[in-house]
Amino acid sequence: MTSSALTLVDWRRRVAEMYAAVRSETDRESAWTQWRAARDGLFREHPQSPLTADDPLRDSGLPYWPYDPALRFEAELLDVDEPEPRIVDAGGDGTIEMHLAGRVELPIGGTLDVWWLHQYGGGIFVPLRDGTSGDGSYGGGRYLLDTAKGSWLGGTDTSITLDLNFAYHPSCRYNPRWQCPLAPPGNTITARVEAGERL
Repeated sequence: MTSSALTLVDWRRRVAEMYAAVRSETDRESAWTQWRAARDGLFREHPQSPLTADDPLRDSGLPYWPYDPALRFEAELLDVDEPEPRIVDAGGDGTIEMHLAGRVELPIGGTLDVWWLHQYGGGIFVPLRDGTSGDGSYGGGRYLLDTAKGSWLGGTDTSITLDLNFAYHPSCRYNPRWQCPLAPPGNTITARVEAGERL
């Protein structure tokens, strides 16, 4: 248990460092290429990798659509009436309580809810289910931001940076031992986002 806890801390530290490197790089496509290489290294070698030991993705790397610079934008966080908190079953980790923090409009059409994870330390969480879900990407959707785990591309006190090229599959896509919060209706759009991680 102790070893597992320490390797999880190391995984989260390395993910946070990976996103810090992305934020510091001015060439966005180069930052994305470096992010991909860092993720492949973690998935291939790290003890906390969600890939099983015999998963061919350890050798091939994770697949992605080509980088599209038009899919990076600053999104103003719009006010919303906060409904009751959303409680999500997280398997062995108990439950996750999420509060609606706002909503962002996407230039490609549709809106996404922005959630605040109401656990110790908190964090912004933006999942995405789009027209590729189940037809090009994982059916349960992908994540754009999960700051509790280090993924943050930047923002201000009124907006967040979204880059759909950085959409990634949750761990449960690779291994049933994880139980992940999936995209609710307010994080579902009809457009096909052929950017980011794919099947």
